[in-house]
Amino acid sequence: MIDKTAIIHPSAEIAEDAIIGPYVVIGENVKIGSGTRVISNAHIEFAEIGENCTISPFATIGSEPQDLGYKGEPTKVVIGDGTIIKENVTVHRGAACGDFTTRIGKKCLLMVGSHVAHNCVLADEVILANLVTLGGHVHVGFGAFVGGMSVFHQNIRIGDMAIISGFSASRQDILPYSKGEGRPPVPRGLNIVAMKRRGVPLEVRTHTNEAFKLLISEEYNTTQAIEKIKAEIPMNPYIEKMIEFIKTSKRGVLLKSHKSGHESLESEE
Repeated sequence: MIDKTAIIHPSAEIAEDAIIGPYVVIGENVKIGSGTRVISNAHIEFAEIGENCTISPFATIGSEPQDLGYKGEPTKVVIGDGTIIKENVTVHRGAACGDFTTRIGKKCLLMVGSHVAHNCVLADEVILANLVTLGGHVHVGFGAFVGGMSVFHQNIRIGDMAIISGFSASRQDILPYSKGEGRPPVPRGLNIVAMKRRGVPLEVRTHTNEAFKLLISEEYNTTQAIEKIKAEIPMNPYIEKMIEFIKTSKRGVLLKSHKSGHESLESEE
């Protein structure tokens, strides 16, 4: 159903059962999948939106990137199935680099006023709370949660299942599975709750936590910590992912905390 007040560009491809509300503007090169709702006053252009998504009032998707080098090249936004875009969210289309695309995965939630800049990549099930701002080319891993009013420098990475408290800011990568807070959000513990919810066994969580504590320990530098992990702790995919994440970082990974003592699994269950 398309409201009679909506403005639809002739090039737009809209599924028959999609809902386009009052005063929505659908610009050129837009595809909207089955079951998706675009509520009143949203603006969409140069975007592919999957099935069963919700685009809330005054959201803006696919507008030009805030990049002075952009000269009108044919770039776009791609949004996966089941993603919810809340009010006043802005998602800019890609600049003319990389694959020319800003990507948001499946079942993501972008809360009120959050901003996803050009060429960002959000994996599936990412949550951005109110007013989160991601600079260009930020990569956010599967299941990560970013607290409200947080700000992230362009080109950083936020690892899988990381959780970051509100009002944080970072110029460096955020370790997978970590809980961070502050400016910068140095890791305070392992995100045990998320790992349990994803079905990670207790033994795996325990070993991952042991590795995590070595990585953030003031007693060892990062190279020493990784060597000790490999020598003393049974490896698993989560530990391997943390180590690979650190080794492939271009901006450095936040690891060290000024606090002493870290959460453990000793009393769990």
